[in-house]
Amino acid sequence: MGHGKRTTITLEEATIPSDHPLQGLSKKAAIVGAIGLIASGGLAAVSSERFFFSYLTSFMWWLSIALGGLWFVLIHHATRAGWSVVVRRFAETFMAGLPVMAILFLPLLAGMNDLFHWMHPEGDKVLEGKVGYLNPTFFVIRMVFFFACWALLARFFYNNSAAQDTDPSPSITHRLRWWAPMGIALYALSSTFAAFDWMMSLDPHWFSTIFGVYYFAGSAVSIFSCLVILSMVLQKRGLLKDVITEEHFHDLGKLMFGFTVFWTYIAFSQYFLIWYANLPEETMWYDHRSHGTWLYVGAFLCVGHFVLPFFFLMPRTIKRIRKTLFLGACWLLFMHWVDMFYVIQPVLTHNEGGVDASFHLLDVTTFLGIGGVFLAVIAKKLCSNPLIPTGDPRLAESLTFENL
Repeated sequence: MGHGKRTTITLEEATIPSDHPLQGLSKKAAIVGAIGLIASGGLAAVSSERFFFSYLTSFMWWLSIALGGLWFVLIHHATRAGWSVVVRRFAETFMAGLPVMAILFLPLLAGMNDLFHWMHPEGDKVLEGKVGYLNPTFFVIRMVFFFACWALLARFFYNNSAAQDTDPSPSITHRLRWWAPMGIALYALSSTFAAFDWMMSLDPHWFSTIFGVYYFAGSAVSIFSCLVILSMVLQKRGLLKDVITEEHFHDLGKLMFGFTVFWTYIAFSQYFLIWYANLPEETMWYDHRSHGTWLYVGAFLCVGHFVLPFFFLMPRTIKRIRKTLFLGACWLLFMHWVDMFYVIQPVLTHNEGGVDASFHLLDVTTFLGIGGVFLAVIAKKLCSNPLIPTGDPRLAESLTFENL
């Protein structure tokens, strides 16, 4: 236990004051979201197919943060972690945005004909063989099931955590620990098949058994980056200054570094096994991304998502200096967007008979539209409940945490 460190925090200290500037953030984010969605709708009238691919790219990026928050909370309880108590509420808040993501998915249902080639299997022997799984009815049923699972898990863990703020009963902690392993199993299956459905099936002839893990790895990197950024933003606004310390940032930085390596391992494993087997039905996915400027996007992804952050985040000093860690977190979130762009949008390029990557205004408007709505919900949650789970029995351990 660190000497001179506080061991408790009151509800008042952990709550954003009613006159704090952050109290108006939710409305501002909602306005940005509304403008973004309206602008996207106007641009969609010019190019509907481009709209749906840009929308899907932005949607999967924001969804990965919400899913990353859910995974973090589940792992926290399953492993009985102590150090992460002071940042757990932030992850809980991000996962609380999952219900609104279900609503934001609805435009993608309207664009299924533009997005998914398997909607028209006639004359394609491969797709005709997959029609039992890849059909509109079953697709929607699975979508409802995925969001129902995520929303129920998020609601259960968030509500119990919030209840413990005023009723610091150890029984709540034991209840969450008991349900966490089953939640992890449900999360793993649902997020994996969601990645199969919403991204991998864009190329319905192609398949990868670890594609779901690939998306999860990006989600893990994203949530740790978001926890770093949100913690620092709140402290910059005068909140939680002596609660979240360099010790916590150091651990978040280590996890950012570790899951960046994990993302690289999964990405390379997928590529290497497909390259080694050299089967036409497997190599087509990379073939579409190895011509024109898409080749340079892929090279940039290798350097920007692994080489640069690997050497940047490796030193201990970088992870304990807030400015450098903040910079690394922002960079990794940007590279995760590039990753989603690289996974999704070559399909549109191929459909149009081109080979070059192209950035469109819709990529900006859909990002701001979905993000504005999502962040409006997050900001509302942040202002509605304490920023720290003040009733958690391991709060003192987290407040006095030190890296060895």
